[in-house]
Order: sequence, then C-alpha cells, then structure tokens
Amino acid sequence: MNKYIIEFIGTFFLVLTIGLSANPIAIGVVLAALVYMGGYISGAHYNPAVTLAIWMQKKIKPNEAGVYVVVQLIAAIAAAMVYQVIHGDKMIVAPGFRYSFGAALVAEIVFTFALVSVVLHTAVSKKTAGNNYYGIAIGFILMAGAFSVGTISGGAFNPAVGLGPNIYNFGFLSQHWSNLALYLIGPLLGGFLASYIFGLTQAKSKK
Repeated sequence: MNKYIIEFIGTFFLVLTIGLSANPIAIGVVLAALVYMGGYISGAHYNPAVTLAIWMQKKIKPNEAGVYVVVQLIAAIAAAMVYQVIHGDKMIVAPGFRYSFGAALVAEIVFTFALVSVVLHTAVSKKTAGNNYYGIAIGFILMAGAFSVGTISGGAFNPAVGLGPNIYNFGFLSQHWSNLALYLIGPLLGGFLASYIFGLTQAKSKK
C-alpha cells in the first residue's frame, strides 16, 4: 500500500505543478524532488510509460504495474480537480494548434523515449546502482523536453499527464478525441522503445 500512496502523491504534485506553472524549470525541479522523495519506496514512476518500461525489464509484477497505472491516472484526475479549485477553470493538456498530429506524436515519442531511457540507465541499471544523481538527471531530461517541444505536443511524455486532466474535463476530450491517441500512443511507444533498446544495451554490455 505504501508504494501506491507514494505513486499517488508523486503523480498528483507533478501534474498539479505542470498545470499551475507551465514552467519547464519548475516541472523539472519538482520531478527531481519527487523522485528523490519516493524512489526508495515505489521506484518513483509517476508515469505509466515508465511503469511499462520497468515491467518490460521484469522489475515489477504485472498486477502491481496495473495498480500503479490506475493510481497514477486517479492522481492526475485529482490534480486536475485541485487545479480547477485554485485556478478557477479546468486544466487542458493539448498540442499546439499550429502543429499537426504527426508532429506532436513524434515529439511525444522522442522525448518520452529520452525520459524513460534516463530513468532506466540512472535508476534501474545495476551498473549505476547507488548513485546520487538519478533524480537530477530525470528532472533535467523532463525540463529539456518541456523546453524543446512543450508548445508542439503539450509536453506530456506521460499518459497520466496527458489524459488525467482531459478525462476530468470530458467536454474538451469529447471534442478532441485525437488527444486520446496522442497521449496514449506517443508516451507508451516511446517508453516501449526505450525499454527495448535498454535491454539490448544491457545484454551486450554483459558479454
């Protein structure tokens, strides 16, 4: 149960910070802090794409991974509710209107790949076990992604971030069903590819 509580807290504050600040520096800093806070308890996933990648590495059981994802989505919806109380309107995560679905999708895939790769190499690999920089590395790569393509794809790199607020604001989602595909396919495919390539590099490094 402690793991799920931490996943809720971490995802909640990540999504709330994204909504209230929309500032890549604040987003990167809060993720780094939350990773250090919860890493030793839950692994500090806060992201279904990360959970998918870690499940592929057999570091988490399938049923536990499923609960992680549900908790992450509930936390994101809760953050969207609090955002509305504080901000006065509903939180929307969406790609930039000037960009095509294809451009936004590529941005989500590429930078989710980068984010999950950093997570795997700094916080999962046995070769870097015990390091003290994993949280900073994870926060910095998210910051870089938000600066680089936040205005293009919405800078989610995380199905909980992309879908939770829009599920809460269902009226918006019902008019923008392409966002459902964008924030499911992009981050999950990026996470899958990161885990697959991580597995290849780790296998080769053992020889």
